[in-house]
Amino acid sequence: MCKLVIIDDNPTDHYIMQRLLHNNYNCEQATYTYDGRLVLDFLEENKQTAPLLPDVIFLDLDMPELTGWEFLDELESFNTAENKHVQVHIMSSSIRSADVFHSKKYACVNSFMTKPLSRDLVNKICEQAGPRQLNIA
Repeated sequence: MCKLVIIDDNPTDHYIMQRLLHNNYNCEQATYTYDGRLVLDFLEENKQTAPLLPDVIFLDLDMPELTGWEFLDELESFNTAENKHVQVHIMSSSIRSADVFHSKKYACVNSFMTKPLSRDLVNKICEQAGPRQLNIA
């Protein structure tokens, strides 16, 4: 089961993600916020308690307060300093190839997806992010 955080300044996109995650048994918890600063503060405050940290962050790039790029800069520093790996999947309305290229400079970015996302894609990300089950015979 994975823990997700969705950072997007658009309430419609929050609603769409809620619908995509409805009945997703691979998602233990989903938190929605308009402000990436709150997520960075939460990570810093809980860095010694790994079970509280999210497994995956879905991140919008174009936001008014803290842009997705600024968020990624700070998350990269956090992941490096704390020896953690919080996965990021960028979800953007942008189709600029420069944005896709720029996103590849961040080790924490796992994918760059164009909105709207599909249920299958979100399910696959949640399934892959969750802890691996061991089959012991």
